[in-house]
Amino acid sequence: MKNSSNRRAFLRGVGACLFLPTLESMGAPAPGLKGGKAGSATRLAYLYFPNGAAAGSWAPSKVGPDGNLEKLNDWMSPLEPHKRDLVVTRNLWTPRGNGHGAGTATWLTGGAFDGRRNDVGSASVDQMVAQHLSASPLPSLEVSTSGEGSFSGSLSRNCLSWTSRDTPAVRETVPRAIFDKLFRRSKEGFVNKSVLDLVLSQSKDLKRRASRADQRKIDEYFDAVRSVEKRLAFAEEQSLRMGEDRALTDTLRRPKPGIPSSHEEYVRQLLDLMALAFWSGATRVSTFMLDHGQSNRYFNFLPGVKGTWHALSHWKNASGRTEDDDGLTKWDSVRSKKDQYNEVTRWHHSQLAWFLDRLKGLEDGDGATVLERSMIVYGSSLADGNEHAEKDLPILVAGGGDGTIRTGRYADHARSTSMSRLHLAMMQRMGVPSGRFAETEEPLVL
Repeated sequence: MKNSSNRRAFLRGVGACLFLPTLESMGAPAPGLKGGKAGSATRLAYLYFPNGAAAGSWAPSKVGPDGNLEKLNDWMSPLEPHKRDLVVTRNLWTPRGNGHGAGTATWLTGGAFDGRRNDVGSASVDQMVAQHLSASPLPSLEVSTSGEGSFSGSLSRNCLSWTSRDTPAVRETVPRAIFDKLFRRSKEGFVNKSVLDLVLSQSKDLKRRASRADQRKIDEYFDAVRSVEKRLAFAEEQSLRMGEDRALTDTLRRPKPGIPSSHEEYVRQLLDLMALAFWSGATRVSTFMLDHGQSNRYFNFLPGVKGTWHALSHWKNASGRTEDDDGLTKWDSVRSKKDQYNEVTRWHHSQLAWFLDRLKGLEDGDGATVLERSMIVYGSSLADGNEHAEKDLPILVAGGGDGTIRTGRYADHARSTSMSRLHLAMMQRMGVPSGRFAETEEPLVL
């Protein structure tokens, strides 16, 4: 067992390296340290979903006179237990880029997209933060589902994170590959053994020297890692069997190697790996594309929902004869199609709620939860999908930012406000000494 420069303990074995949650007996970060100051453990994540959200589906049902969230709407109801952890926004937009292609590519850069040269204007905000936090074991983690539909090969629709204005960061789509990136050193061998078995002797030594509270935390962490390993193995076996039988996943596609056949299981495996990465301190910066920027994924596994996601987003035409329709699906009415579009939005809110529950259940060494120490930005580069609107984007922020964010409220901006101001606010809270991001020098008040 060793201590890293950021006071994170890790266990090293041949073929494995496990960074551990902060432990009180190993010098956990002191409470009250904010942003990028020494000893801080603030985390930053951006979760992106494509195809926007129907007009009216983002506004809370009831807001108090002081802006406090009192009740979310029906479509956001999965997040109701977390409304005290949220800042729901209105009137954020990206003035220099929007839509399926340009909007996805520039959502985190604040730039304009030049498709001829694949130029997004600058590195993305997550990569700027990651470069500042260069001492982290893994500077950043880029995660994505494997996209579905005719635009799965489109660079702009599949790139959210950029290391420079023309170089996208490599994203991982296979849960096993992410797990190995976080915990394994596969070039050293023993790849078929549990990572916990590879560090067994070191873990025993660590527990002998740890306090009782830390012993419980170590056991909890090891149980979480073991649980993920088992879920990965089970999903891989199921996907392999379905692939050999040429059976379809619940999104009407044959499963790819290493990807669960259940889309919900797939998304939650990726989210669980992000949670473990944040808890262990393997990284403090991550992005997650819930799908590429013009996803044609089927959500027929949801009761009453039919057709592809992008087709549903064009909810004002129920004929089944618009640009992305599959030629097989049509809808009873515009109202029915809009409701199905909203059901897909609600399903994604359920996955976010699951992730927030997970982060809330994980604690740093001083008792603060990972959610309290996180800033989770969740949203899309489109507003209403039918209009391809760039104004009033569906965006929310979850987590306390280590005490720097006043949550549980509706940030109802009176006029269109650049999302670059939000990015600048995130950067500054992560300790990046910058007074400007893209076109703005004024951070958003959170």
